[in-house]
Amino acid sequence: MTGTLTKTDTLTQLEAYVAQEGRAELVKQVRAKIDELGIKYIYYQFISVTGRIVGKGVPADHWEAIADRGIQLVYGATANLYLDRHRNYIGYGPEASELVAIPDPDTFCQLPWDHRVARVFCTCFRNREEPVDAGAYLTSDCRGNLRRIHEQFQQDHNGLHLRHGCEPEMMWLKKGADGLPDGGATKPNCYHIDQFEELRSVFLRVIEYSQAMGLDMIQGDHEDAPGQLELNFTFDDALKTCDRLATYRQICAQVGREFNLIACFMSKPFMGVSANGCHHNLSLWYGGEAQVKDFGYESLPGMASTFSYLKDGENTFLPDSERSKTKPGLIGLNAIGGVIEHLGALTAIGCSTVNSYRRLWDTGLWAPVYADWGFQNRTCGLRVSAPGRFEYRAVDSMVNPYLMAAAILKAFDDGIKRNLDPGEPEHRNLYEAMEAGKQVKKLPMSLGEALDRLAANEVIKSALPGEMYDVYTWYKCDEWERFLATTSNWDMENYIDCLP
Repeated sequence: MTGTLTKTDTLTQLEAYVAQEGRAELVKQVRAKIDELGIKYIYYQFISVTGRIVGKGVPADHWEAIADRGIQLVYGATANLYLDRHRNYIGYGPEASELVAIPDPDTFCQLPWDHRVARVFCTCFRNREEPVDAGAYLTSDCRGNLRRIHEQFQQDHNGLHLRHGCEPEMMWLKKGADGLPDGGATKPNCYHIDQFEELRSVFLRVIEYSQAMGLDMIQGDHEDAPGQLELNFTFDDALKTCDRLATYRQICAQVGREFNLIACFMSKPFMGVSANGCHHNLSLWYGGEAQVKDFGYESLPGMASTFSYLKDGENTFLPDSERSKTKPGLIGLNAIGGVIEHLGALTAIGCSTVNSYRRLWDTGLWAPVYADWGFQNRTCGLRVSAPGRFEYRAVDSMVNPYLMAAAILKAFDDGIKRNLDPGEPEHRNLYEAMEAGKQVKKLPMSLGEALDRLAANEVIKSALPGEMYDVYTWYKCDEWERFLATTSNWDMENYIDCLP
């Protein structure tokens, strides 16, 4: 629906969303869970432009009213209600109306660290009283945008859909007497079980809470930076994977409070050791069926959908034996072609902070710098890490996963529609191949350059529809400008006594 929407001629998108088939029954099921679990308070949350979780808390007595009417917050909450360097609110001024956030009942889940409290994700809409597009989808709602972009992708490609998993690296840092970071909680020894054991009580608490909120934890290890762990969970439908990464971050923050540690997702807090990457493992599927994961609960501490995973179906990234026994099928090759075609603009989403580019500049640590692909080849921006999926590497743990998934879908869509050929996989060390004369595009090496590449790319810009692109680039351009306008310790160390 587009244009001005009024109650007299048709339902607004907000009204249609609340009235959609089956939702009233889900609202009743949530009430039953509230009563069964003894829930007293509910966080109604959505995702800001930077991936921050924002929202309101409301006593559970008001569930039915909020399910029908939603909560209201200023539009600027989608940009963290943040001032730019000129003291202007990013995206929306103080004169703007308030958004309406409608809860999605299927995401309701109890918080395992306080059983009196639950959370539910919301979809955001324009205010009901707006003179134009009243009650329309709010296009600065990155979570709502991803759902709609994915639905359109499925319509355009006969039900083809994205399933993906992610590898969120983060560091557990000690807290100094001033409350600030005071180094890693362990030594930077990669895969060292003894260092992993040092954080056993921490990661077991993370796993306990994660399983209680529907994350099927599968493996973990100590990485090669101080206090750095990678704990992975099973891949799933794109929106659910993004919700679970957001939930995982909330869990880590809570566990950090419990152990007096800092759960650090910053991309590059230390130079000379690996950064916090968040590789995305991607595949496109037809069909499949949602199955509830058995976590051993007699009664689930939330709605069944929170604990379900999409299983089976046809993975189009698996090798097509008629064409090749090793290469992905044609759809997979086209998808790789689309990502390589748009990797420069994608970098503005996957490497979204000034600090992200410290990861790319710190040499010798396997961070992707060039737009190529190969099998198990970590010198490339994309690698086929196993039959049936490929790993997108130009993304770190500061990523907004909803924006990233939407941008990847747009790159896939363009690659499939244009039948883009990624060329032959690179089996050599890419740096040695380039010394031998291979021509390969380089990723942007600063946030400013990446934003320029995004501005020139209409395909990836379409993953940020309506107001989303303006809000995102306003926020990120301001971040880049504030960095350029700041005197740092590096400036003082290099120039304070350089003359006479």
